Amino acid sequence: MDKADVLRGVRLFVLDLDGTVYLGEELIEGADGFISALQEDETRDFVFFTNNASRVPSFYVEKLRRLGIFVEESRILTAGDVTAAYLRETYPGGRVLLNGTPILEENWRAKGIRLVEEAPDVCVQSFDTTLTYEKLERICRYVRQGVPFLATHMDTNCPTEDGYIPDCGAMCALITESTGVKPRYFGKPFAETVETIERICNVRREDMAFVGDRLYTDVATGVRNGAKGFLVLSGEADMDTVRSSDVAPTAIYASLAEMREYL
Repeated sequence: MDKADVLRGVRLFVLDLDGTVYLGEELIEGADGFISALQEDETRDFVFFTNNASRVPSFYVEKLRRLGIFVEESRILTAGDVTAAYLRETYPGGRVLLNGTPILEENWRAKGIRLVEEAPDVCVQSFDTTLTYEKLERICRYVRQGVPFLATHMDTNCPTEDGYIPDCGAMCALITESTGVKPRYFGKPFAETVETIERICNVRREDMAFVGDRLYTDVATGVRNGAKGFLVLSGEADMDTVRSSDVAPTAIYASLAEMREYL
């Protein structure tokens, strides 16, 4: 499909962050120009979406500011936000056992979610950089007793400047190995993410494009849920990855800089 034609029907770009806009603490060349072009375009809009639920939108606002990109907090969504929305709808007033970072705990309490350590109605594992054996023992005990088991996102590794570190999916694998129970995942590439963005941004999925450097999360969210999925080759995936994947991008661009040329 023509790289220019495929962009014409997009009203909302849902942009990944790490590997798409920046790598670690380095801005990917041209990403700021693409975002500036969208900020000046009255016919198109954008939001950022990351599966990394160890952080909250205010963290990313500050990080983007350091890189020279200035956006409002309302433009940033995470897998944690999608999971929280599901909990509020499905378990209103419910007791939630969360294995997550202190900043995520604070964020969820502010959203009205009741966090507990004992007798939960539902258990949630997130990307918890403060994970302890005590936390693992507790969540396994309740999952083994039949308490519903959710997870904010499926990523098994998180990229850092020093290489990969275990992410939420790896932590869930340990719980599953102990209990025999697999979690229900949220975030990308699952339908709840698209539904949440439709509701918040008031844009139909047919008019959205998910943009990112990972086929199995960023691109798959679009192509498997009625939207578009654009791959950028500025992060994890390369053309060998594309050839070996069962996820077919709507279009492929070298980076956001190249995508800007076709806007």
